[in-house]
Amino acid sequence: MNEDIICSGCGIPVQTKDKNEPGYVPVNALQRDVIVCQRCYRLKHYNEVPDVPLTDEDFSKMLSDVGKQDALVVMLVDLFDVEGSWMLHRKDLKHLPLLLVGNKFDLLPQSVNENKIRLWLKREAKAKGYAPTSIELMSANKKADVVRVAAAIDELRNGRDVYVIGSANVGKSTFINQLIRAFEGDDDQLITTSVYPGTTLAFIDLPLDDGSKLYDTPVSTHHKCFQSLPRHAVHVLQPRKEIKPTIFQLQSEQTLFIGGLARMDFLEGESNHFVCYFPEAFKPHRTKLEAADDLYERHKGQDLLLPPAKDVLEQVPELVLHTFYIKEDKTDLVIPGLGWITVGKKGAKVNVYAPKNVKVTLRSAII
Repeated sequence: MNEDIICSGCGIPVQTKDKNEPGYVPVNALQRDVIVCQRCYRLKHYNEVPDVPLTDEDFSKMLSDVGKQDALVVMLVDLFDVEGSWMLHRKDLKHLPLLLVGNKFDLLPQSVNENKIRLWLKREAKAKGYAPTSIELMSANKKADVVRVAAAIDELRNGRDVYVIGSANVGKSTFINQLIRAFEGDDDQLITTSVYPGTTLAFIDLPLDDGSKLYDTPVSTHHKCFQSLPRHAVHVLQPRKEIKPTIFQLQSEQTLFIGGLARMDFLEGESNHFVCYFPEAFKPHRTKLEAADDLYERHKGQDLLLPPAKDVLEQVPELVLHTFYIKEDKTDLVIPGLGWITVGKKGAKVNVYAPKNVKVTLRSAII
């Protein structure tokens, strides 16, 4: 029933039987000219949506299907969360031309050099097994940026279809919506957008002027730090404006807390500077290593160690230990989904505690 009707918001086939399953619409809603599922309706009007994640297995199958096409792949990564943006199943796309788009450039400090960021992103992509045909940087909220990227897409596709892919929260839905607006699309056909992972459920195709199509695809939600947190807490963790770095000159046996979600212990090494890049909700706090455990127990969920608030703490996975030896100057300690700390000089030994579903990594400094 209703197999030929799809939601104009997320592209999933609609159904009228089970309101707890994806694609549900009330029977009387089928008479409307523009049909949106209950999920998209609540997201559009209340910024509220039930969880409908795309499994890794389904996402792998989707990328495999894309890999069988003669198409241009446009992959969005979040410049504030690059490590959380990479696809798990890149081998399916290796033979296709790839336009790599670094989104949320406006969140980086204004002093950064755009060309240096582009070169850095190219190196990181290569290290992950990608060979982008071209790289663009943008803010999906800025029409001029979207128009520029659209021109790059048109130049690279050579009449082929286009598939836009990305992990949760990289700004893909915002980008597609801006594309439609930039070229005078119908606002009733804009896809849904939210900061919560997994808001795009199925392929949405947008006709291009030569008979080919641009497809928006579902999102992957792997290893996002905030997946287990309630929706009201997710908004607090997302950067809304340009990141202002916080600089600490630390001696060994000092600790930095990043709210109640992460902790870094500087164990060994000469005096060193550590630059914190985290959303505005976080106020990194320094203390002595010997006092760190007690401080955490006394202040977690309040004043010094926010976010998250006390009512969210029990839903945060336990913090697990990662130990690193910094072997190069200007190395980033990256906590996917949260931000990063740049270590100024090599020779430091550090412990990093982060939620157990988060893979803390090292990289060459982005800034």
